[in-house]
Amino acid sequence: MYELYYWSGIQGRGEFVRLVLEDIGQPYVDIGRDKGDDAVAKALDGVLAPYAFAPPVLRAGDLVVAQTALITRWLGEHHGLAPHDERGRLAAATIALTIADLTAEAHDTHHPITVEEAYEKQKASARERARAFRQHRIPKFLGYLERILEKTGNYLVGTVSYADLAAFQVVEGLTYAFPHTMAKQEIPKLRALRDRIAQRPRITAYLTSDRRLTFNESGIFRHYPELEAA
Repeated sequence: MYELYYWSGIQGRGEFVRLVLEDIGQPYVDIGRDKGDDAVAKALDGVLAPYAFAPPVLRAGDLVVAQTALITRWLGEHHGLAPHDERGRLAAATIALTIADLTAEAHDTHHPITVEEAYEKQKASARERARAFRQHRIPKFLGYLERILEKTGNYLVGTVSYADLAAFQVVEGLTYAFPHTMAKQEIPKLRALRDRIAQRPRITAYLTSDRRLTFNESGIFRHYPELEAA
């Protein structure tokens, strides 16, 4: 039984891990949702110390794995959701880490100065950061994924992997945060991948369950209309 340590009220980075756990059909305890955020915070100073800096963290018995892309890689490679050869495993990890960079940049559109202050106190800087993100970074990152799919076919590394689940989540998140910008992106293969992942039986069951929280303005992907205004 795996234990996932992440905050209770948001999808956040923990959702990348949840999607993998759900797809592989592995039972897990979502500590924040089951026991509260205080239990997560306490564990960071206790059983998860000293290497885990912040959630998400996965605990498997005495083993503790932190950092989103590393957790999903570990799960994927242990549960048949990753390539078998070293070249393929490294390719999947490279893509997952790049998606993690994209996720961090999406977060910084609404917190461009510091995470210690509320969005409302850095709106002016957020507008500038979001404009650059919409115009330059979204097309660059999504174009990268699209070009990979043009070479590999239905999945990013040729066979379905945790990297595809990460791509699904980032497309969903960006569509929520920047719907008008995303509607303009010419990424037919990436959209087809998004649909292909959504149709996987266990993912479909998860997405239609009450375990899948909706996006909100407390998570990484936030929709503020003023950040997409011309």
